[in-house]
Amino acid sequence: MTNLVYLVPLFPLLGFLINGLFRKSLSKPAIGIIGSGAILASFLVSCSLFGSVYSATHGNPGQVIPTTVLFDFINTSSFKIQFAFLADQLSCLFLLIITGIGFLIHVYSTAYMHEEREEHFGRYFAYLNLFVFSMLLLVLGGNFVIMFIGWEGVGLCSYLLIGFWFKNNNYNYAAKKAFVMNRIGDLGFLLAVFWLLAKLGTVDYHEVFSAASIAKLTPTDITAITLLLFVGAAGKSAQIPLYTWLPDAMAGPTPVSALIHAATMVTAGIYMIARSNVLYSLSECAQHVVAIIGLATALFAATIAIKQNDIKKVLAYSTVSQLGYMFLGLGVGAYTGAVFHVMTHAFFKALLFLGAGSVIHAMHHEQDIRKMGGLKKHLPVTHLTFLLACLAIAGIPPFSGFFSKDEILAAAYAHSPIYWGVGVATAGLTAFYMFRLYATTFLGTFRGTHDQEHHLHESPSAMTIPLIVLAVLSVLGGFLGVPEVLGGGHWLHHYLSPVITSEKAHTLEHSTEYMLMGISVALAVVAIVIAVSRFSKRPQLDDATGAGKVLENKWYIDELYDAVIVNPLLKLAGFLKNVVEKSGIDGIVNGTGRFVHYFSRQLRLLQSGLVGSYILFMVLSIVVLFLVFWNQTIILQFLQKIF
Repeated sequence: MTNLVYLVPLFPLLGFLINGLFRKSLSKPAIGIIGSGAILASFLVSCSLFGSVYSATHGNPGQVIPTTVLFDFINTSSFKIQFAFLADQLSCLFLLIITGIGFLIHVYSTAYMHEEREEHFGRYFAYLNLFVFSMLLLVLGGNFVIMFIGWEGVGLCSYLLIGFWFKNNNYNYAAKKAFVMNRIGDLGFLLAVFWLLAKLGTVDYHEVFSAASIAKLTPTDITAITLLLFVGAAGKSAQIPLYTWLPDAMAGPTPVSALIHAATMVTAGIYMIARSNVLYSLSECAQHVVAIIGLATALFAATIAIKQNDIKKVLAYSTVSQLGYMFLGLGVGAYTGAVFHVMTHAFFKALLFLGAGSVIHAMHHEQDIRKMGGLKKHLPVTHLTFLLACLAIAGIPPFSGFFSKDEILAAAYAHSPIYWGVGVATAGLTAFYMFRLYATTFLGTFRGTHDQEHHLHESPSAMTIPLIVLAVLSVLGGFLGVPEVLGGGHWLHHYLSPVITSEKAHTLEHSTEYMLMGISVALAVVAIVIAVSRFSKRPQLDDATGAGKVLENKWYIDELYDAVIVNPLLKLAGFLKNVVEKSGIDGIVNGTGRFVHYFSRQLRLLQSGLVGSYILFMVLSIVVLFLVFWNQTIILQFLQKIF
């Protein structure tokens, strides 16, 4: 079955081509069927691949999954890079997440985007299919170069989808911001690939992570390569200092936020580091950097989220914070825990974004939660599924977020109690701001206009069915990783063990683990009670003041970046444009042209049209030439006396 792995990205690519080329002639139902059907076909093939890989390695975990080579991509005298796919345990897990949640989001989009004209409707689904194709290429690539091609593809699609409504200049600015900040991270990724080629002559996973290749790398090489890879991961997965593009990316349609910024694109950095766990486990410096940056990002974004009033901005900063949790897990060696949190986060965060989209749809595109309230009775399915997602992200047992977040926190405690303390505080903030969002939106009394209240209604089934499916996954998804202390065998850990070979064993007493779980859950419950009791009765309707204003304005980081980086660069660009280019380079070029033009105008005066003048010039020229060539010495002496 692994020989058919190329079908997984092929179907979305065909969907992109069909919807993109024929978007003006296809009807909306046809576009929706083609776009959604392509992802469904990929999902079915991914399920078959998953089953094949699992059955092949279940009794023999040491068996190596071979790569499927399609053709030679680059072939030189010094190295060869093949266009190859690797469908192993880690890839297959991500395939199910990408295609499964991607299919639900495509179905949801058929109803959410129904107001668009046919050509824009087709363009939207073409972009979505292209994005899924790029993401599948990223996780299926058998080497870092193929991963990089998919990596750049999702960056391009993110730009296209964020700026989908391109007539709004603010949305175009957000798209450009995402594109440029991702390019900064991509440079680090590219340098790491060049470093590997220079040292090893290969970028193939099986060869790079082999003992023979590791022996060729010095500790400095390993640290440099892993840190450069982390720069790429920080850009794609929105970590400090390259995180500010993600909240602005909410300019795109809400299903785009669910697909790109919850379930797939932003988790690419997690996938890359998990894939490279062999290298990271050999660099203590890189692991410390990953853990500290991840923890700082988680806490920093959580503080901002507690004062945001845009329903999508709250979820955006929540995504940044949860990604920080995943990097904390990677940094302390809990690679399986980080991947586990990727999976559970994909379930409940996609559900939260789609639930927010259902609310926005019912509110006629209103996104300010201060103008909502009391939606519980009007949107019963959206309310219930949104509540389940909030419980999952808050880490309340037995919802999925509890198991994955607890695993990361336990590993952090084993590594450093300080890491654990900051992580638990962040978990408390997460529960607080999510239930502030829930209470302000769904509880209390309605605060919108009379016209909005009159038109409030539950979303159509094409939107609510994906919500229900994701709600089930958010509730039950965590049981794939039940720890031993709770009587489970952590199936996911055993499944990924052939790929994640550098997992650090964190041994804690059962009593300690129970204590850690109890503190985390108790803190989350207290935060939930405070948020619900406070904001269901007295929602914060006015602008924040004091420290709250700082958080509401996102610590003024965007303003700081503008003052320190953006504005100086714009001034430098203006100087280069107006002084160096226009006055310097263009001045030389244009001056040369003006000189030739002036000289030619003067020279043309000799062409007077008078035959007598021409004869005179001819005679004088002949006399001069005759004298010069007859006796050059006399002429030179004569000229010396004159001058």
